[in-house]
Amino acid sequence: MKLKDLVKGIEYTLINGDLDTEVFSVENDSRKVKRGALFFCISGAVFDGHKFVADVVENGAAVLVVEKEVELPDNSSVAVIKVPGVRYAMGIISSSFYGNPSDRLTVIGITGTKGKTTTAYMIKEMLENAGHKCGLIGTIESIIGDKVTPAGNTTPESVVLQRTLKEMVEEGLDSVVMEVSSQGLMLDRVAGISFDYGIFTNLSEDHIGPNEHKDFDEYLGWKAKLFTLCKTGVFNVDDIYCERILGSHTCEVVTYGMKENADYRAVNPELLKKEGCLGITYDLKGKYEEHIMVSLPGEFTVHNSLSAIAVAKEMGVPMDKIIEILTDIHVKGRVELIPISDAFTILIDYAHNAMSLKSILLTLRTYKPVRLISLFGCGGNRSKARRYEMGEVSGNMADLTIITSDNPRDEEPQAIIDDIRAGIAKTEGEFVEIIDRKEAIRYAIMNAKAGDVIVLAGKGHEDYQEIKGKKYHMDERDLIREVLEEEDVSKICGYNNRYFA
Repeated sequence: MKLKDLVKGIEYTLINGDLDTEVFSVENDSRKVKRGALFFCISGAVFDGHKFVADVVENGAAVLVVEKEVELPDNSSVAVIKVPGVRYAMGIISSSFYGNPSDRLTVIGITGTKGKTTTAYMIKEMLENAGHKCGLIGTIESIIGDKVTPAGNTTPESVVLQRTLKEMVEEGLDSVVMEVSSQGLMLDRVAGISFDYGIFTNLSEDHIGPNEHKDFDEYLGWKAKLFTLCKTGVFNVDDIYCERILGSHTCEVVTYGMKENADYRAVNPELLKKEGCLGITYDLKGKYEEHIMVSLPGEFTVHNSLSAIAVAKEMGVPMDKIIEILTDIHVKGRVELIPISDAFTILIDYAHNAMSLKSILLTLRTYKPVRLISLFGCGGNRSKARRYEMGEVSGNMADLTIITSDNPRDEEPQAIIDDIRAGIAKTEGEFVEIIDRKEAIRYAIMNAKAGDVIVLAGKGHEDYQEIKGKKYHMDERDLIREVLEEEDVSKICGYNNRYFA
């Protein structure tokens, strides 16, 4: 593809070379540059691509896209395009290079502080249950048909994102649901994407700091950006920041929540607890009237499911297909039920800081368990304050805390556990220490009582444990299965394995 065709629609100045230069690949990683590549010189927080010009030219780069002055080798014919911002240009050029793939997909973007991952999986399952071929790009992984790739960033860099969308088109997919982070919006990772739907879940203080957003107003402002990029916005009217998110919108508006004027409204929510399962039910009002049951716990499940219902119905999915999915929905690592007993409940959740641990424990406490048991560890080479805070939260809110190992990295697991214990010591909470995570899970299962709710917190979707710079396979689902294989299951309270059977 010729350079002149790639730069249509962006502001640029040709500094060197020829617009008729042929481009065979687009890259933002200097190590991947080969002959005929277009290289984006990104000014990042750690690396500045402008400093690698000599290397990429030597490796055969045909085009450089820059935002600063660069020094070229003498008599170089490499084409140099100077733009106001490389990241924005990277999105537009990558989209053009890969044939503007988002124009050939129904693209659903989800932004907000919480609920993005669960909502994304709900929508994907609903669409596929109705015959769509839907891809997913999110915090946990990207999914293209049977191909599953672990995620690096919630929203990948635009070169990777556009390449992924092209692959989805080539595989015959007709839609994609993706999580859109505030960083992804601020850093123009979604530039060049045509969003059909945007979803606002909720907003609370998060991602504010030196390497993210300077303050809450900036954070909110970038979240709101999605609703200037999409055709239809789906908004949680119960969130206190919804009006501010709507402030600059240019899209059609669909609303959901519990307020009287919501297009998709939940009334009469009730907690559901039976046979080791936790869920919630409510009556759907507004555009449609149905009784809804969702097999995930917590009031936030009402809002997540409402937003998914809204998008699915706006796309024409029959209500019976929607209800079928919600009745048996599972999202890996997000209040994920592992049904091995009718007497007690065991869940896996990604809660890995004090705020998220407090949130999940508060949610589970509303189901009035006989005992609420919290099993978690903390990562090594990370803030000690997080360990004290999580210990204190669990000590105050759980009836029993099982302190174990997470990703110790370069630290000794016992040293991390000692820090967590220091936090619990500020409370009157009971606790035990079991370094080996499998043995900790064994203890929780074998000592469970009828009516207990056990949450394995911190690992969630992760399937590894990081020790001394190396990742070892460790999936809590496998650990539970191994415990069941090794123990006399007749001794497990209310054993009725519906997960590994």
